[in-house]
Amino acid sequence: MSCPGKAVHRIFASAGQEVFLEGHVHALNVLSGVPPGKVRYDNLRAAIDQACRMLRLPTIRSRFPELAETASREQMSYLGFLSELLLAECDDRARRRSERRVKAAGFPRDKSLRKFDFDANSNIDPAMVHTLAKCGWIKKGLPLCLIGDSGTDRSHLLIALGTEAAMAGHRVEYVLATKLADELVEAADEKQLTKTIARYGRVDLLCIDELGHMEPDRRGAELLFHVLPEREEKNSVAIASNESLSGWAKTFTDPRLCAAIVDRLTFGGNIIETGTDSCRLATTRARAEQQAIA
Repeated sequence: MSCPGKAVHRIFASAGQEVFLEGHVHALNVLSGVPPGKVRYDNLRAAIDQACRMLRLPTIRSRFPELAETASREQMSYLGFLSELLLAECDDRARRRSERRVKAAGFPRDKSLRKFDFDANSNIDPAMVHTLAKCGWIKKGLPLCLIGDSGTDRSHLLIALGTEAAMAGHRVEYVLATKLADELVEAADEKQLTKTIARYGRVDLLCIDELGHMEPDRRGAELLFHVLPEREEKNSVAIASNESLSGWAKTFTDPRLCAAIVDRLTFGGNIIETGTDSCRLATTRARAEQQAIA
């Protein structure tokens, strides 16, 4: 600590809070009380660093030198400087929470709406997709069906909308239909079915991909159906399938069970048909034509 005309220096082995206070006591004893005029601390950065570690404020810890220089240069008030520090910490925490939710969802690859090419598929209404991205349907517990052939970006949309939901604060889980059916059969064999169904029932949005590729036995199909009542009108389900609704009888061979599943997955919800023309194939052909011209 130093002030006009006087200075007190004492070296400690650590920079803990106790040491900081002990140094103050020693300095004030030497200076016979609080000195008049401007007091300067030589170890403020170390003290702030230590305090941020104790309070678990990593963003403030890493950015306070930069923000302090900006505050000094722009002559910010104390309240202005404090708000900048706290808002930086809050923004960074929100970003990290979003990243954790997206990671916890278990998406197989990174797909976002920013990377989605709406011009490549005229069957998909951009306005409708952007409305779904606001997650109002998830708050209402409504279902979503994405139906189209391979290469029409239905899985891209499923993952992208699931990612938007996770970033908005919703709990999301992605699973392939075959994996879900196998997991339910295994859970039933181990007498853990109720627990497994309840776990899937707790997430805000369950994304089930490649439903049309699934060929479960009757038992697997029936167990898959049991997941839906647990979520109906409480939590949302989003399905991606290469089969039209009328073709789901190939997967769910029991007509009554198939009708019940279609009813649960379409009532009050949204259906997006991505068509039959492969966007990937069209892109590959266009690229080949451009290379041929060049």
